[in-house]
Amino acid sequence: MAQPAYTRLGNDERHRLLLELGARLFTEHAYDEISMAQIAREGGVSKALLYHYFPSKREFFVATLTENAADLVRRVAPDPSLPPAQALIASLQAYVGWIADHRDSYAKLLRSAAAVPEVDATVREVRASTAARIIDGLAEASGEQPSALVTVAVAGWLWFMDGAILAWVERSDVSREELIGLLVGSLLGVLTAAGADALAQAAHG
Repeated sequence: MAQPAYTRLGNDERHRLLLELGARLFTEHAYDEISMAQIAREGGVSKALLYHYFPSKREFFVATLTENAADLVRRVAPDPSLPPAQALIASLQAYVGWIADHRDSYAKLLRSAAAVPEVDATVREVRASTAARIIDGLAEASGEQPSALVTVAVAGWLWFMDGAILAWVERSDVSREELIGLLVGSLLGVLTAAGADALAQAAHG
């Protein structure tokens, strides 16, 4: 019997391909629906090889989600050459575009992630870094440091954004442009509600 292709690859390449396999399988199946034995079969590798790289299903799942989160962070990094308002919109477009590329599996992936505390911590870390970027952009655009209430408003808006996007991926009657318009408008709304009219104007450009 021919040996699996993975055996002819270096360690880094094997690791990358296994993460790609996990990204596919953990979005096709909920976390509790699939075993390491099934994952090994799907990938045409031995279970021993899979356990060599990932000692448990939880560690495999966490590594897969962490890699996806890192890819998302890279894609949505703001362009420093753009004005803050344009950079924010460009980042939102990149974020929604990334999710659109994974539209069929995004909701299942996030709901599976709820079963693993380490993944929840990764999601929170991404959300916190995104909030910090928005606050820094507002400060640069307005020339003033946002208040504590504005910081709370931005953090809350990010939770709204996740909920709105989850609802969007399950629908076909709302366009990407409409969603981005909603997200930008709702951010301006929470900034205004937080008493930061000048910041809202700065964010609007």
